[in-house]
Amino acid sequence: MKACADLHPTSVFRHKVYDTIIIAESLMRLGAWVAEHGLDAPGAHRAARDLLLKRAPRIAGHAGGGLEAAGEGGVRAARRIAPLLDHGTLAIQGPPGSGKTFTGARMICDLVRAGKRVGVCAMSHKVIRNLLDEVVEAALENGMTIRPIEKVSELTGNGDPSITESTDNAEVRDALRGGTHRVAGGTQYMWAREEFREAVDVLFVDEAGQMSLANVLAIAPSAASLVLLGDPQQLDQPIQGSHPDGAAVSALQHVLGDEQTIAPDRGLFLEETWRLPPVICALTSELFYERRLTSHEGLERQALTGAGPFAGAGLWYVPVVHDANQSSSAEEVAVVKRLVSMLTAPGRGWRDHHGCEHRLGLDHILVIAPYNAQVADLSAALPDGARVGTVDRFQGQEAPVVIYSMTTSTPEDAPRGMDFLYSPNRFNVATSRARCACIVVGSPRLFEPDCQSPRQIKLANAFCRYLECAGEVRFDAPVEAGDGSAGRRED
Repeated sequence: MKACADLHPTSVFRHKVYDTIIIAESLMRLGAWVAEHGLDAPGAHRAARDLLLKRAPRIAGHAGGGLEAAGEGGVRAARRIAPLLDHGTLAIQGPPGSGKTFTGARMICDLVRAGKRVGVCAMSHKVIRNLLDEVVEAALENGMTIRPIEKVSELTGNGDPSITESTDNAEVRDALRGGTHRVAGGTQYMWAREEFREAVDVLFVDEAGQMSLANVLAIAPSAASLVLLGDPQQLDQPIQGSHPDGAAVSALQHVLGDEQTIAPDRGLFLEETWRLPPVICALTSELFYERRLTSHEGLERQALTGAGPFAGAGLWYVPVVHDANQSSSAEEVAVVKRLVSMLTAPGRGWRDHHGCEHRLGLDHILVIAPYNAQVADLSAALPDGARVGTVDRFQGQEAPVVIYSMTTSTPEDAPRGMDFLYSPNRFNVATSRARCACIVVGSPRLFEPDCQSPRQIKLANAFCRYLECAGEVRFDAPVEAGDGSAGRRED
């Protein structure tokens, strides 16, 4: 139209709509069976119904009680139990750096060795491929050859040649039935199809702390038994739109209920982190894991080396006074820039758990912020190659140093409220990326919230406890990169 000829869009975007009818139909089949036979009757859908009822896993020969043998540990217990699963659901909670993917891959190898067919499901193809890659590597370490097949949206051709890609659901189903592949990966939109009913003996759901209970129930008929891998204490599944209360709960959160860690008779807890040094692990364990998480032997060697206020391993807080900042803070950007320059100056390095020393570079530092606006400002201010992003971007990653820029001036200024800024799950993920040092940069007023309810007190607790445990480094005067002249107060 002529009247609109001079009008131009300010942006262009593309919607990608996922058809959920496959999920809904699977849930309807489950519901119809329960309506006819009862929720706890013998027969089909046992794994799904056990999950709904929060039943302990069904393990051949297990007489009840704790799933781990004395002194066994979560990883060895998981590998022992995997071939003994008998039409039930096994939940495995893996805190940061505890080897969740390592454990799952070796369980899959043990199942294949026992003649079982295994499926892998997750919310994204990236997570699925990560576990399948680990399966291939674990198989080689154990003198086996496993060639998984993965249902993908588009053929990439740039992955491990040991993993067959297919865009055809029927090809994946036939590969499992014909025995040409013993391991298959796909999203819930494949596994929820009726033609995949009992396609595998065991289905692994990776990042089950992010997949909704409804989606897991929809894919459960594809397997005799389920294994849920994940950690509800880390990021929840991303949700858009409004949902009835309880509809957003993840499968693993459903199993844990209001507890921080899974009960010993209900599932397995991977109790040892291979990432966090003792000083960081102690706080993480106290705040999020009921003190059940410990550091693997040797991680006490991990530390920053060289002169300056951040030598060694630990937790630090850098106060930055500012006012009326919401989703961006120029004051914190300036401080973070100085911190990165200081940490990467000549003579600065870090020591790994083997005792080997390395030069500290940009790729050894994660700079995290809660809001995209602050991420953009930090990215513009820091040198090319700096690793900058939100908490969501860095889940599953690690680095010797983590810098967390909290951005907002006061709790009242937080654009998405206290629930987002003070989220224990997000704080857990942000601080537990660090192998040597975690540095929180933020306004002092964030640690003085005017809580109006018990929930708000609970939200603020992790931040206030961090402050109690952290050493404080003040930039009271301009600091030249690498001069180490920042004032320091350790509590």
